[in-house]
Amino acid sequence: QVQLVESGGGLVQTGDSLRLSCAASGFTFSSYAMGWFRQAPGKEREFVTSINWSGGITNYADSVKGRFTISRENAKNTVYLQMNSLKSEDTAIYYCARRSSRGAVVTRDPLGYDYWGQGTQVTVSS
Repeated sequence: QVQLVESGGGLVQTGDSLRLSCAASGFTFSSYAMGWFRQAPGKEREFVTSINWSGGITNYADSVKGRFTISRENAKNTVYLQMNSLKSEDTAIYYCARRSSRGAVVTRDPLGYDYWGQGTQVTVSS
């Protein structure tokens, strides 16, 4: 069965960095685009970034552009989110998700993803 397991979250200070990982299993990882979303308390889940199957196409929310970097290692079935210059407003639960169609292009729409991880908490303290 499809499984997505995030790790790497934690409590950091403003300006610090964190790298999140999402280990995938149960499907042909290299055939699917992947995305990262986040949900802060009292807010709706929002798009953060996505990457196509090969890693050659990425897409970022304006709020994280220039600070966050998504990447993937298909040989390890893992997608990463490098987060630099963290701000208090980045505090949220971060989820990775699998694009619902094999080979589909990247999208910001959460409805375009069919499997989600359990999430990892990122807390940025000022």
